[in-house]
Amino acid sequence: MSSGRKVISIVTPCYNEEANVAECHAAVRRLFEEKLPAYDYEHVFCDNASTDGTVAILRRIAEADKRVKVILNSRNFGPFRSMFNGLLATSGDAVVCLLPADLQDPPEVIPEFVRQWEDGVEVAYGIRKNREESWIMRRVRRSYYRMVSRLANITIPENVGEFQLIDRKVVNVLRQFDDYYPYLRGMIASCGFRTAGTPYVWRARARGISKNRLYHLVDQGLNGLISFSNLPMRLCMLAGTLIAAASFIYAAAGLVWTIVMRYFYGEPVAPAGIPTLIAAVFFFAGVQLLVLGVLGEYISAIHFQVRKRPLVIERERINFDPPDAPEKPR
Repeated sequence: MSSGRKVISIVTPCYNEEANVAECHAAVRRLFEEKLPAYDYEHVFCDNASTDGTVAILRRIAEADKRVKVILNSRNFGPFRSMFNGLLATSGDAVVCLLPADLQDPPEVIPEFVRQWEDGVEVAYGIRKNREESWIMRRVRRSYYRMVSRLANITIPENVGEFQLIDRKVVNVLRQFDDYYPYLRGMIASCGFRTAGTPYVWRARARGISKNRLYHLVDQGLNGLISFSNLPMRLCMLAGTLIAAASFIYAAAGLVWTIVMRYFYGEPVAPAGIPTLIAAVFFFAGVQLLVLGVLGEYISAIHFQVRKRPLVIERERINFDPPDAPEKPR
């Protein structure tokens, strides 16, 4: 890298993206040559044990361009862990936390991030104002972002993902986080630095298919909910209290009605209450399972956190400076 120039780091996690990584690298190179010639950059690809030709392509790119650095994980640790591990491996004065290999978050927004950063903003984030996807997915995603923003105990901007540029001081603070499943957008928001947003259009994929299936989206969504809020547990407690109170009132009313019908009209009412009893049993069983499921998510998060497993396990690094050799004992 050229000395005397500020360095911007770009992090790109990838898994089976052989159709996109070369174009992603070329797009970043063109961006800095045409729009950001006063800056140097490093482009860190974090591969999650791809099974196609992604690794071979990354090796060729890294051999031809030393500004490209590659981290090869031993297995697929998921995009969030891989991305955070790559962010911690960067050395730039500022870091773009996520530039997806498929370029759905457009690199053309990065110069505006850099301009805001030079003006003193420490976190410049992109706002997905519109999405080139189905109406149903747009509504689901927006509803989720709004729910996370309202439930979190910190201010997390709506429609904001990990496509953000953060100052080196923010990266140094993030190093202090010890989280087995990092929810990066929430972690950055919790730091409380000066921020600015830039709206853009989240583009449809031009090549390949998304590796995020419904299960992964649900898993990531639940992680975002429980990482920065205990409100789901409290809502379950409130719901349980209200349902218990309503059940008590219903039972008292039923008892009064039974006494009235039995002693004043001489008609037994026990058989008539059987459907209500069955409905109540199934209803409360469902409520209990719901509450146990919410508790289970929090307990599972605690379980994985206290086991202190590595964030990721790396198989190889390419174009990184060699680590300092330990001093030999005399």
